[in-house]
Amino acid sequence: MYAQMIKSEKSQDDPEKLAAFQQRIDDGEKIEPKDWMPEGYRKTLIRQIGQHAHSEIVGQLPEGNWITRAPTLERKAILLAKVQDEAGHGLYLYCAAETLGVSRDQLTRDLLSGKMKYSSIFNYPTLTWADMGAVGWLVDGAAIMNQVPLQRTSYGPYARAMVRICKEESFHQRQGFDIMMKMANGTEAQRKMAQDALNRFWYPSLMMFGPSDANSVHSEQNMAWKIKMNTNDELRQKFVDQTAPQAAFLGLNIPDEHLKWNEERGHYDFSEPDWDEFFDVLRGNGPCSVERMEARNKAWDDGAWVRDGLMAHAAKKKARRVAAE
Repeated sequence: MYAQMIKSEKSQDDPEKLAAFQQRIDDGEKIEPKDWMPEGYRKTLIRQIGQHAHSEIVGQLPEGNWITRAPTLERKAILLAKVQDEAGHGLYLYCAAETLGVSRDQLTRDLLSGKMKYSSIFNYPTLTWADMGAVGWLVDGAAIMNQVPLQRTSYGPYARAMVRICKEESFHQRQGFDIMMKMANGTEAQRKMAQDALNRFWYPSLMMFGPSDANSVHSEQNMAWKIKMNTNDELRQKFVDQTAPQAAFLGLNIPDEHLKWNEERGHYDFSEPDWDEFFDVLRGNGPCSVERMEARNKAWDDGAWVRDGLMAHAAKKKARRVAAE
């Protein structure tokens, strides 16, 4: 596979190869690991899949914070299962990225060095149990909106990984909505907690789709390659259109005075997030950015003996196999 990567780099400007590659994508074919691909396509996939994998892993932290404080044993079991799902999603995605010639160790080092990012939403704190509802309903809802189209993305291993991930994420969204419904119909204090969680997570959830299309530098090429299936603004609009009626059903108020149904457009009008805040959080200045990276660095350092042991065991097995041959 690595020889194929080198060949790809040398041939990436070959007009005939590029045209044939684009034709395969236009025809709806899946690109597989051993197929020729432009280096830009490979690097974009590594960045996108790696960021997605890191987001699944870091996303366990704000929810894991509430496992020991869940209000009932049933809620604790559900949250444990959800956090376990997120770990599995990270594994599927790291495996998909590895088919592109990058190791998960390298992806992790790139995260810890700041070279790679994870979703900005996970740099916000989960202050109350209602936040578990908001995360499931809004954050996982936004994730599903992003991820369902990726089941049709052009890179085979990524598309196949997304099938199971999307099925599990749909349960996570329902779990979150169920929490919000219980709290919105509970005591006055619970209702206030639900509204507060919605207030704090609404705009960070809108930011999950990425910057507006006008400021998205790679969107056009990624759409042509079918690495992305929809623009950021298209997905953000679809999310608002879906979520606004759900909030009304809960009897909660979305914190946007400009939110209203536009009959002429057939969509909700809404306010843009604070993009200065978005980019500031991406630079590592979010409320929990330092805490999240400290947790990931600690996990990496504490797990060194496991990685070393596994590598030593693999080396011994290889040596015995070579000797037997």
